[in-house]
Amino acid sequence: MKKGIQILLFLSLIVVFTSCHTTETDKISYNKQYVKEIKEARKKMFYYVTINYVPGAAIAVSKNGKIIYSEAMGLASKDLNVDATRKTKFRIGELSELYTSLIYMKMVDNGLLNPDSTIWHYLPDFPKKKYKITLKDLAYNCSGIREERLSEEENWKSNISIQSGLNKFKNDSLLSPPRLYQSRSMFNYNLLGAIMEKVTKERFTKIIKNYLTDTLKLTNTTTDDPYRTINGRTNFFENNIVENITPATHRDLRFCAPSRGILSNAEDLVKLGNAIISSDFLSEKAKQEMFKPIPLYNKTPSKQTHGWFLIKTKSGDTIYGRASKVTGGGASILMYPKEKLIIATVTNLGVDLDETPVFDIADIFLQK
Repeated sequence: MKKGIQILLFLSLIVVFTSCHTTETDKISYNKQYVKEIKEARKKMFYYVTINYVPGAAIAVSKNGKIIYSEAMGLASKDLNVDATRKTKFRIGELSELYTSLIYMKMVDNGLLNPDSTIWHYLPDFPKKKYKITLKDLAYNCSGIREERLSEEENWKSNISIQSGLNKFKNDSLLSPPRLYQSRSMFNYNLLGAIMEKVTKERFTKIIKNYLTDTLKLTNTTTDDPYRTINGRTNFFENNIVENITPATHRDLRFCAPSRGILSNAEDLVKLGNAIISSDFLSEKAKQEMFKPIPLYNKTPSKQTHGWFLIKTKSGDTIYGRASKVTGGGASILMYPKEKLIIATVTNLGVDLDETPVFDIADIFLQK
C-alpha cells in the first residue's frame, strides 16, 4: 500500500512543459534549448524526492556559466503548507566547506593569508602541538586534528561562537603528523574560519557577505542562526525511530559555520562553482591551486582538495563533487570543468549520500 502511494505521488508530480519558450517563476526556471534534457532531469529529481519522502527540495543546473534549469519542489513548511521556492534557504552541511575554501583562496589571492604559515602565526594563544600545522593543512583536511565525536558534530547547546567552539578540541593531541592522511574533521575548517575572523576582525557571517554573497550575488546564502529571523529559511525535518517525517530536533550550528553551518540553495551552489571555473573571481594561479592534490604519505596524491572530492571519469577526466547530510537537510554538487556543467541539489531532510541523483542527471546533459 505504501509503495503504491509512492508511485501514485511520483506520477502526479511529473508535469510536462506546456510551452517551449524560456520561463521563470518562483518555482521553476528553464532554458528552451534544453527542454528534452530538463524533462528527464526533473523526472529523476521528482523520483528521488518521492521515494525518500523529502518534504522540500530544489535543483539547479548550469551550463557554460549560466543557469539553464532551476526548480523547487515540495514544501518548505508542512505545518503552514508553504511551498519551497527557488529562493528557499536549506542546510547544506559539509558543503559549507566549499564556501569557506573559496573565501580562503580569495584571501590568499589578496595576500591576507599565507597557506604555508602556521596557525600560531595568526592565533598565537592556540595551544602548541608536537607538529607544525599550516593553513594549507587545514584547507586540505590533513592536519592530524582528530575527527569530531557524535556529541560534538551537531551542537545541542546554544550561543557558542566559532572562537569559543575551538575549546572542544584545542587541548587535544594530534592523531598523526600533518599530511600523513586526510580526515574530514569539521575542526579543520572551524579553525580556518576562526583565523579568518582574527585576520579581518569581522564575524564569519560578515566575512561571507563581504567576500562572496555581495560580490557573486549569492542572495540566498548566509550562516544559520536558530534565534534570528532569516527570510526564506525552510523548516527542517528528520526521520524518527519509526521512519516518520517529523520536525528536526533543535541545532545551533553557529560554532561550526565554516564547516557545517551555512544555509544556501541550489542556484547559489552552482553560482559558487561558476565563480571558480567560469569567472575571473580568482586568479589563474588560485584556480590551479584550488584543485591541485597535495602529496600525502609516500607521495600519494590526495583525493580531496579544498573541500572538493576529485573523481575520475571513465574517459580519464577529473570532475569535482561533494555530498553531505546534516540534521534537517542535505546537499550535493557535481562539477564538470571541461564541459562547464554544474548540477546541485538541496533538501530539507537528510538523505543517504549514495542516493543523490546528481550523477544520473549529469549523464542526461552530457549526452547533448
